[in-house]
Amino acid sequence: MEADGFVSPRSSLDSPAVDRRMTGSAAGTGFGILGGRLLGATGGFVGCFSPRMTGEQDFVSVLHRAAPEPSTSVEPEIDYEGLPQGAATSTHMLAGAVAGIMEHCLMYPIDCVKTRMQSLQPEPGARYRNVMDALRQIVRTEGVWRPIRGVNVLAVGAGPAHALYFACYEKIKFSLSDAIHPGTNSHFANGVAGCAATVLHDAIMNPAEVVKQRMQMFNSPYRGVLDCLGSLLRHEGPAAFYRSYTTQLTMNVPFQALHFMTYEYLQELLNPHRQYNPSSHVVSGALAGALAAATTTPLDVCKTLLNTQEAQAIHVIHAEAFRTVYRMGGVPAFFKGVQARVIYQMPSTAISWSVYEFFKYIITKRQYEKRLRGDGDK
Repeated sequence: MEADGFVSPRSSLDSPAVDRRMTGSAAGTGFGILGGRLLGATGGFVGCFSPRMTGEQDFVSVLHRAAPEPSTSVEPEIDYEGLPQGAATSTHMLAGAVAGIMEHCLMYPIDCVKTRMQSLQPEPGARYRNVMDALRQIVRTEGVWRPIRGVNVLAVGAGPAHALYFACYEKIKFSLSDAIHPGTNSHFANGVAGCAATVLHDAIMNPAEVVKQRMQMFNSPYRGVLDCLGSLLRHEGPAAFYRSYTTQLTMNVPFQALHFMTYEYLQELLNPHRQYNPSSHVVSGALAGALAAATTTPLDVCKTLLNTQEAQAIHVIHAEAFRTVYRMGGVPAFFKGVQARVIYQMPSTAISWSVYEFFKYIITKRQYEKRLRGDGDK
């Protein structure tokens, strides 16, 4: 008998008369042999000895679990980070689209407040002390539906934008990580993947952002989304939808790089086995969003200025956006609405990641079960 508990191929322990305790280095394990059967310390069946091939005299052992197994089969754990071959892209896109729509729709009232609080020269009726004061004033003076005016155009843009966003991020992240450190996570790869995904995301979202922010402003002259679209095309041309694109990329590229690197780093700490863990996704998403939002607030103020074309700033709007913001409010102007931005981004990114990971897990689980059923039918 060898030390690892397996019988040497040349042992002749197949005789039913054999009934003795194991000796040698394996004796401490408490295994016994009875009639060619390997028994545990409690007498439970552990393994048996079976011939390699019919007609051969040599035997090998087949070692089973020492603990008694339940009658029902245990379903193997699903690795939802390693998606089924050929289904990964569609899964990421579907999960990302749902996550993006839910994130933007649920947090839209706070986004409306953020846009107004970033106004460089707000009108007297749009001066707010904080986020809750802004929401109360908007509902009291403009109606209960005013904080969600324009949410429909954002939902239309968020679906395809986030579908490409997450699919691109996951594809580049895994490809680049394998090239840099095979089998491990790379923060550099996470950052690069986030930057590349942002370029696609913003290309789709920028027109929706322009319309959304025009609708959100105090005393917005537009009757609805279609009226806003038509007015922009007639008076400012198609270029108005991408006037802030470069500024938005300047803001979102560092935002998303910092966001994704922080999220993946926190996941390594809170969820090292990278299983589906809702609490870790929520906490990691919220902290990553808060850090990235606070850091990039100055760029967000410039983007809002370019998107809304405020009347008070129209005479200097063609100058560099940073210079315009500084001339109109100094350094503090770059951090207007930072509280609303952080309050918006923390639950927003938490919702986005938790919903994305949840749907990715559910979709992958169903694909996995379908694949098992297909293999079983063969």
